[in-house]
Amino acid sequence: MFDEALVSKRCRWPHWRAKLRTAQEAAALIQDGMTVGMSGFTRAGEAKEVPRALAERALQEPFSITLMTGASLGNDLDRLLTEANVLARRMPFQVDPTLRRAINDGRVMFIDQHLSETVELLRNRQLADMDVAVIEACAITEDGHIVPTTSVGNSASYAQLAKKVVIELNLDAPEGLEGLHDIYIPQMRPTRPPIPVVAPDTRIGTPYIPIDSSKIAAIVITHGKDSPSTVQPPDADTKSIADYLIGFFADEVKIGRLTPALLPLQAGIGNMANAVMSGLAEGPFEHLTMYSEVLQDSTFDLLDSGKLDFASGCSITLSEPCGERVWNNLERYRDRLVLRPQELSNHPGIVRRLGVISINTALEMDIYGNVNSTHVGGTQMMNGIGGSGDFARNAQLSIFVTKSLAKGGDISSIVPFVSHVDHTEHDVDIFVTEHGLADLRGLAPRERAVQVIERCVDPRYRPALRRYFADACKRGGHTPHCLEQALSWHIAMEQDGNMRRFQCAETAGAVE
Repeated sequence: MFDEALVSKRCRWPHWRAKLRTAQEAAALIQDGMTVGMSGFTRAGEAKEVPRALAERALQEPFSITLMTGASLGNDLDRLLTEANVLARRMPFQVDPTLRRAINDGRVMFIDQHLSETVELLRNRQLADMDVAVIEACAITEDGHIVPTTSVGNSASYAQLAKKVVIELNLDAPEGLEGLHDIYIPQMRPTRPPIPVVAPDTRIGTPYIPIDSSKIAAIVITHGKDSPSTVQPPDADTKSIADYLIGFFADEVKIGRLTPALLPLQAGIGNMANAVMSGLAEGPFEHLTMYSEVLQDSTFDLLDSGKLDFASGCSITLSEPCGERVWNNLERYRDRLVLRPQELSNHPGIVRRLGVISINTALEMDIYGNVNSTHVGGTQMMNGIGGSGDFARNAQLSIFVTKSLAKGGDISSIVPFVSHVDHTEHDVDIFVTEHGLADLRGLAPRERAVQVIERCVDPRYRPALRRYFADACKRGGHTPHCLEQALSWHIAMEQDGNMRRFQCAETAGAVE
């Protein structure tokens, strides 16, 4: 049952009653072998009931689909769909442990894509046509257009490109979300005009997803909240990383390469990026802006501190305490926020035009600056490249951060040669660990290696990397390597479960 007066207020389209369906009835529109698009980005704004109904049905009536989203889904939906064997193919990003195991076991085919590219490929028919889109809404306009909830992601293009659209009208979504979105769909190539975003606060579209209302196949009334993020307070290492980075920004301001407003900021999701962004509140900066994907707790901390003037993203993902603060006081923030489709929030041309400073987390990095963001040991998928490639290649300053150690010191995050390359040395300007900051701008590979080894590597692994680099230099080359040793650290991990054989307590001199 539902409150018809409340539904009528949220759903202003006059024909909604004729399209009203249960989640099970809507899920029945999705058949074996279909390509399905669902809303959801960083566990925000996902359709919540139809995916559950799909999983329940598949336990009784086996079938599988290709599932495309914006990024990760919340409310354990990827787990439920995986356990029910619904997913034959999944793209472009995920964070669920159960789905991750299925991907690495080869049971689910996972396509790891730059987040700005998914709908471009779909629009240009380089991917299978979309059969059904399932989109969460906080409202439906008089003309049947969709007002998204806490994320836009790929929802706008999915709704326009799908043959049928299912709308989950979530009555628990804050009513004040309406007006927060800026929906703009780029025109087809090769006659596409430039996308006219010239500042983080530029609005160029509509506050709703425009669709042909004849495609609306079902409206499902739902109640439910997004999964809260699990933000951890900064530990000593993340605090040290933040301090090094804030010191770097302060020096850039002093030199005159940046102003106290810096440049529009982008930060990847997670505790590390969140801690770095929170640290900006303590620095000598003012009138900051963001042009990012996900807006996290740190975004609203900076808005509350008066340091941040405006934030553009494509989703809002908050911890439970921060969520209560924000959603209960949304009017306080709405003039300083905008949510866009991810093909705009991550658009390479806009990122380059605005001169974004990107801050993303590395899984591992090698001595020359190549970054692995996705594959443990070179083979085991973690989450996906997400938007880090969209930003790293095009940012004015491309920064990667990570702790120098993992697994309590058993693994060095800096190795002779990364086991998988997501971001080449050409896309990395600054690298930061708890031990220091390596400024790699304008350096040749041999110079980069010295900076990374001496400034960023944990002292326990530094002597071994010094020896590796010295041996490689004896062999020569623009980017010296000992190929038979280059992946020996990963082989040790496979054989021993750790890299401790490369730890050394000896004192070694710095490479000249």
